[in-house]
Amino acid sequence: MMRGNGNMQNMMKQMQKMQKKMEEAQVQLGEEKIEGTAGGGMVTVIVTGHKEIVDVQIKPEVVDPDDVEMLQDLVLAATNDALKKAEELTSKTMGQFTKGMNLPGGMF
Repeated sequence: MMRGNGNMQNMMKQMQKMQKKMEEAQVQLGEEKIEGTAGGGMVTVIVTGHKEIVDVQIKPEVVDPDDVEMLQDLVLAATNDALKKAEELTSKTMGQFTKGMNLPGGMF
């Protein structure tokens, strides 16, 4: 009976260590800057690893008052590009913690 208890304590310690590493990884993700572009770099959107948009850059030559729709499409495409890259980074970073664990999908 005592040995089983010791294993449980050991497992709890391991879980706490992993929890701390996960929290550190989350903080690090928030500090990452991921760039998405469209129109060959005419529009650039920068997001953090937490998928927060922190910057939008638009080259003046892409601004055409007669074709606002194209600019909107480029901003949308650059934003989606940045968010997709942020998602991939998050999956790669946090995936190392969920490998081999039977956690319900969508936890991260």
